[in-house]
Amino acid sequence: MTKPRGSAPARPLSRNFTLLILGQISSLIGNYTLKFALSMYVLEATGSAAVFAGLQAAAMVPTILLSPLGGILADRANRRTVMVALDGLSGLAVLLAAAAMGAGPELTVIGTLLVALSALAAFESPTVQACIPQMLTGDALLRGNAAVSQVQAVAGLVTPFLCSLVYTAFGLGPVLWGTVACFFLTALLECRIRLAAPKPAGGAGVGAILREELSAGARFLRREQPDILRLLLLAALVSLFVAGTVAVGFPFLVRTVLGLSSAHYGAAESAMGVAAILGSLLVGVLAGRLRTRQLAWIFVGFGLCLTAAGAAFLVPLGVMGRYGCLLVLFCGCQLGCSAFSTYAVTLIQGRTPEHLMGKVMSMVFTVSLCAQPAGQMVYGALFDRLSRSPGWVLLPSGLAVCAIGAASARFLASLDHPTK
Repeated sequence: MTKPRGSAPARPLSRNFTLLILGQISSLIGNYTLKFALSMYVLEATGSAAVFAGLQAAAMVPTILLSPLGGILADRANRRTVMVALDGLSGLAVLLAAAAMGAGPELTVIGTLLVALSALAAFESPTVQACIPQMLTGDALLRGNAAVSQVQAVAGLVTPFLCSLVYTAFGLGPVLWGTVACFFLTALLECRIRLAAPKPAGGAGVGAILREELSAGARFLRREQPDILRLLLLAALVSLFVAGTVAVGFPFLVRTVLGLSSAHYGAAESAMGVAAILGSLLVGVLAGRLRTRQLAWIFVGFGLCLTAAGAAFLVPLGVMGRYGCLLVLFCGCQLGCSAFSTYAVTLIQGRTPEHLMGKVMSMVFTVSLCAQPAGQMVYGALFDRLSRSPGWVLLPSGLAVCAIGAASARFLASLDHPTK
């Protein structure tokens, strides 16, 4: 693996980074709580994987379209100010949705809220990713990215179980108000971060600035780091299967096909959070020995997990037996996804100049998301149509991912020896 920032010395985790982590904890708790509660509400109200997938896919469109602009903003504005404004607006959006839930069609309110949060996420995600290499250098960058992954995983571990208890006992309303508090707390924490202001922009018009900035990031990936672009396209292909089977299929299988409670789904999400923690810890512990070629085995392992999950619906295991199999196998998927994302993001950050960081990270974010709406829509329709035999959705998907992993092995091995 290429060392982040060449031979830059390691710096201890800074006060800025500590505040960023605390803010991310609060923000992620709010986001995961909202995602879980809305998923349960929509599935209970409609019982349809296609409707659930359609809402999720529609919510991703603003993120995909606006992420390049988010990268430009991250490189030209004070990143602390951007994060504070975006978390404040996120809290305000949830606040308005909570007030409107009883006044209009609830699915319309939920869809509008998801679209609004998606638009804000398009600006926040590249900004946060660009902040990390501004705060940390050297080996501390890998540790910092691993810490962010672990925070995400811990939030994913604790939040679903606690949210399932609150949602079951009190319904959607209290969950929305708690989410509002989380976003506003995040904004307050981020107010204390101190980052250097970017260099003043030139006097060019808005159109010229957009063309120049977007072309600079695209040129860097296309000409200077084409292997990174190929890696992103490969990840986008696999994310089509991930979005369909994990984001849409798993909750539908647990709640609708198996007919289990939101507490069962919450416990499963928490277990997947543990797996994600282990994945990021694995990267941190094995950082000096990991090689990019080993990502191919992660793809193959993900495919094998999906294949085995499909087979669980073709043998007489019973409801709880299938639930146990899904739990173990999707935890394996989560562990691999966490390890892959932590390693890949650090690799990209280490090869990207500071003045291009926001634009490149926004392109990373955009490319990784592009396949997800298609995957969600396709798999939502497939799981609805084959709800009585979901194994025939999972089995071919698993075999396809295994084939992708095997076919990409030579290319991934070449990333261990980048050409200058």
